[in-house]
Amino acid sequence: MGDQIAKAEEFEKKAEKKLNGWGLFGSKYEDAADLFDKAANSFKLAKSWDRAGSTYIKLANCHLKLESKHEAAQAYVDAAHCYKKTSVNEAISCLEKAVHLFCDIGRLNMAARYFKEIAELYESEQNIEKAIEFFEKAADFFQNEEVTTSANQCKQKVAQFAAQLEQYQKSIEIYEEIARQSLNNNLLKYGVKGHLLNAGICHLCRGDVVAITNALERYQDLDPTFSGTREYKFLADIAASIDEEDVAKFTDVVKEFDSMTPLDSWKTTLLLRVKEKLKAKELEEDDLT
Repeated sequence: MGDQIAKAEEFEKKAEKKLNGWGLFGSKYEDAADLFDKAANSFKLAKSWDRAGSTYIKLANCHLKLESKHEAAQAYVDAAHCYKKTSVNEAISCLEKAVHLFCDIGRLNMAARYFKEIAELYESEQNIEKAIEFFEKAADFFQNEEVTTSANQCKQKVAQFAAQLEQYQKSIEIYEEIARQSLNNNLLKYGVKGHLLNAGICHLCRGDVVAITNALERYQDLDPTFSGTREYKFLADIAASIDEEDVAKFTDVVKEFDSMTPLDSWKTTLLLRVKEKLKAKELEEDDLT
């Protein structure tokens, strides 16, 4: 480790000397870039992540002086991947600089990829609003590049987080849009009932039984096979239990579905919200009688 740090510092010192010395403009930055790259690699080998990150930023600056935007963007990405181990904010800052450069040179697929990475970093920090913002940006860019699967993955993240923040209408629109798109694709068709189930659960959270019933009719028009699925029956039975204000029936329906198709934590959280509202209504009714 100590050897690698000593090596890295030596390379870095030589690079700084190149930058501060005389020499042809281009070759001076090229030589310094080569040395900063070696220094950053040595810092990485020594697991000195902060110093590796700051050296990659110096490397990016050399590439910018040489107007090599692609190389500069890649150096910012390398810096971000070092900073990920020590400072999420620094990592995000470097990735945003990389995205800006990738956009400048028309590498929109790369920009999309790193928008998604920024979103995932915000997600890891539980910053849901910022995660939504960057997953939306990533989805737009992937869509423009016609990378539909990646675009849909990002949209589903937006829908998932929007529902967590009780922005149910936004979630419903996203899940329904993905379901519509997926119907025309043989590879994605199998996922349609899952998207409609998610949209339906968001409808349930809004507590409007008429809207839920109308949605189920629309889903049947959209995909005639949907009414024969366990997902359709589940949503219809839950809607009926809400209409009848029957908490016991609601619980039984959820239990039965969960025993056949285990519910993930997102669905469980939303269904618990629905159950709490239903319980509150039942108590209200009891108080009035």
